[in-house]
Amino acid sequence: MRLIRSTEQRLSELFAAGEVPGFIHLSIGQEAVATGVMAALTAADTIASNHRGHGHCLARGVDLAGLFAEIMGKDSGLCRGRGGSMHVADVQVGMLGANGIVGAGIPLATGSALAHQVRDTGGVAVAFFGDGALAEGVLHESMNLAALWKLPLLLVCENNGWSEFSPAERQFRAKPLELAAAFGIPAEQVNGNDVFAVAEAATRLRVQAVGEGPCLLECITERVRGHYEGDSQRYRADQPGRDLVDPLTECRERLRRLRVSAAQIDATDAEVEQLVEAAVAQARASPPARFADAAADVYTKLPTMST
Repeated sequence: MRLIRSTEQRLSELFAAGEVPGFIHLSIGQEAVATGVMAALTAADTIASNHRGHGHCLARGVDLAGLFAEIMGKDSGLCRGRGGSMHVADVQVGMLGANGIVGAGIPLATGSALAHQVRDTGGVAVAFFGDGALAEGVLHESMNLAALWKLPLLLVCENNGWSEFSPAERQFRAKPLELAAAFGIPAEQVNGNDVFAVAEAATRLRVQAVGEGPCLLECITERVRGHYEGDSQRYRADQPGRDLVDPLTECRERLRRLRVSAAQIDATDAEVEQLVEAAVAQARASPPARFADAAADVYTKLPTMST
């Protein structure tokens, strides 16, 4: 969780300094969801992320320097700088990719769940999406298909209360658990700021998804920053004194009750800061992605057929 927070804060600084091209959407405040869900998964599992997906990637274990390089448009990036913030992928750790289209990762995860079922891998596919995707038809279609075929699919809704610039209740009439019930999909709601609660619920639902079919986990959390970096957030003018819950503070207090010393936690924080700065330095030293290579790996060369 500290790695995600420190990475996102550093990316905010890099973006402000003009070192990050395009847009970035930070997951500050939502670290417990990514960390808790990934703690419940196995190496066989696959993940489809969304536009706010840096935390998912880090919690899954992608290379830190490769992530920074990718977001900074460098050739040493995970996708050689061609994807950027909203299209990070690393199939070596099961990251099928982030996605800049709302809800577009859900059918990819559904297809991956079918592959797990057909190949009998014992794995699950996980689709992360926000409350803004609840009105997307592709979610409803994927839920229907997964329920019909009893696919090992875990749908994780990070409900931060905002569909881009609109309150969630003005975007979609039903609640996530009600939507899941319409398709006969078991669902749970959990405090998305409590990493222990998220991990416990995700562990239960992962087992259930493998044995019985799709499940949905709604994590109630907070989007601390704007929809994107640079968002003026005028739509939040009526919430000047909102009381935010910091998942890192909550976790620290829980660890202290479990007799983890403050010195141990502080040492972890310091170690993470060093890792982040080293990754940034490595990314900065990498050459930029080459425009001439932009079309590489898009098409597969067909073998020459003998006559």
